[in-house]
Amino acid sequence: MEHKYKNDTEQFCCGHSEKVYGNAAVKKQAEKHSAEDGHDHSGHNHDDGHNHGNAEGSLFKMFLLPILSLILLIAAIIMDNRVSQSWFTGTIRLAWYLVAYLIVGYAVIKDAIESIVKGEIFSEFLLMCIATIGAFSIGEYPEGVAVMLFYGVGEVFQTLAVSKARTNIKSLLDQRPDEVTILAEGKSKTIKAEDANIGDIIQLKPGEKLGLDGELLTDGASFNTAALTGESKPDTKAKGETVLAGMINLNVVAEVKVTTAYTDSKLSKILELVQNATSQKAPTELFIRKFAKIYTPIVVFLAAGICFLPYFFTDTYDFSSWLYRALVFLVISCPCALVISIPLGYFGGIGAASRNGILFKGSNFLDVMASVQNVVMDKTGTMTEGVFKVQETVFKPGFDKDEILKMVNAVEGQSSHPVATAIHEYVGAIDSSIKLEGTEEIAGHGLKTLIGGKELIAGNFKLMDKFGISYDVEPSSIVYTTIAVAFDKKFAGYITIADSIKEDSKQTIDLLHKLNIKVTMLSGDKSSVVKFVADKLGIDNSFGDLLPEDKVNKVKEIKAQSGTVAFVGDGVNDAPVVALSDAGIAMGGLGSDATIETADVVIQDDKPSKIPMAINIGKQTKKIVWQNITLAFVVKAVVLILGAGGLATMWEAVFADVGVSLLAILNAVRIQKMKF
Repeated sequence: MEHKYKNDTEQFCCGHSEKVYGNAAVKKQAEKHSAEDGHDHSGHNHDDGHNHGNAEGSLFKMFLLPILSLILLIAAIIMDNRVSQSWFTGTIRLAWYLVAYLIVGYAVIKDAIESIVKGEIFSEFLLMCIATIGAFSIGEYPEGVAVMLFYGVGEVFQTLAVSKARTNIKSLLDQRPDEVTILAEGKSKTIKAEDANIGDIIQLKPGEKLGLDGELLTDGASFNTAALTGESKPDTKAKGETVLAGMINLNVVAEVKVTTAYTDSKLSKILELVQNATSQKAPTELFIRKFAKIYTPIVVFLAAGICFLPYFFTDTYDFSSWLYRALVFLVISCPCALVISIPLGYFGGIGAASRNGILFKGSNFLDVMASVQNVVMDKTGTMTEGVFKVQETVFKPGFDKDEILKMVNAVEGQSSHPVATAIHEYVGAIDSSIKLEGTEEIAGHGLKTLIGGKELIAGNFKLMDKFGISYDVEPSSIVYTTIAVAFDKKFAGYITIADSIKEDSKQTIDLLHKLNIKVTMLSGDKSSVVKFVADKLGIDNSFGDLLPEDKVNKVKEIKAQSGTVAFVGDGVNDAPVVALSDAGIAMGGLGSDATIETADVVIQDDKPSKIPMAINIGKQTKKIVWQNITLAFVVKAVVLILGAGGLATMWEAVFADVGVSLLAILNAVRIQKMKF
């Protein structure tokens, strides 16, 4: 998995040369640095100082060649200008500068040749080679070495920046242990996590990470869920509750029954999302890549024009002078700042989001979230806890309340909806003597079945209308969620169920309003309940009693009237709306796999406050990317004009190229340090 991830990272930063690091020597050191970064895959991170020393050693090796070249360059400049001597001339002087040049330039020349062999003639490596070799050809040895030296230093800093972004996301890849302890026939044995089967019992000691999703068999245990949610706050689980791969057992020896295959675990899907995130490029990123492919050959031909065309228009044409201007032009025009810093900015945004428990499936969705004008959300499980409790049971005379509840419990046992769970918790274990026949779920309404040849219907009052069941209750007068029940073609009564609002829901709406974003709530729940929740939270518009297709139509209306829409949901019936919206956001904790699969952004801990955070991360990422674009174009344009007019030297050119690249990279890395 790590190998695949590394390849994805290289593709992310390839620019037009398909190289993540422009310098082969730097790349090699970076890979070694990554291999020695201190992570292990056992689920424990041993930090005894040894890894820290290895990282420092690798960092020193990365800078070793540029340092050697710099020492030789400084010594040569001192002998040229400050020390009176007779031996540092002619061949010796040229050889000295050549050694200083080749120390940092060999790998770049090699990369240029490899790019040409692949058919990519106009790369930044070729620009550097032409400019520096040209400088040597006209006797400007110090400047030729300096250009290549600073380019090499810039590549090292690019490598470090990419490595930093990579490490932020790579931490997710180290969350699962490679091995798990399985209990079989009263004995424990250690096997590879991927070889564990559904139904196996995992023994999890305090401090160990869970390798697969499962059901807790121990009476209770506390877990650190930071790997999945970004929150280190302990989460106490009771017997029978679901525990997920990546969670760390905090207190007792726990036993977990495996319920999901290794490759299908929640964390596996998260890792897959992160790994594939960089394949979905933002429009700005795609534009810069296309731009670089056209821009680089144009620059080469313009440089040739600067060198040779003045011959036809001036009587005092000096080849060396105009060649020098052309070389300056080439160095300035290298598109490294754009090719590296822009993808790095987006990658940093994905990393910053991941660190906060928000997963973007591509950098293009960072741009979409930055421009969101409307947030449309589901109610249950999104703004409310999705944990229902029965409030009251009202049944008409002539019906045995206990018997009706047992039958409703039996039919609701066919559903995984939170309402069904609430009824099950209220009534208790399902009565096995109740036999159901022809059970049918009616989308957006409820359930129908036959018990002893008589029809039982349980759902909303629309379901009663659908089957022509008359009732003497005014549904709008009941605030809570209501389950109406009919038995043997007669209305029997109803059950009311309430769901609590999440503690950060009000804060979420306030933050969205501060961002000038309009908020709409859509729900299949009854309108009175939806309006009650919406009014309490300050939501702009709310609509209840909606079927899945009604939600789709409402989102279409909002998109047509008000622009970019992000939809937030968690249920299977939300998947069509998530797919339709400009940015689909899924609650990844309680959310269904179908919705998570369809969504563009996944919130791992189900906290609605992560919605405005995701929007802010998108806005900050886009802001940094455009700052880099503006910086690169403005500085390069000014120095290009000065260089073509003979007013800028190689030193200004070096700043315009390497200096701007470094500034842009440092700016791009900034997002990884931000707090949202």
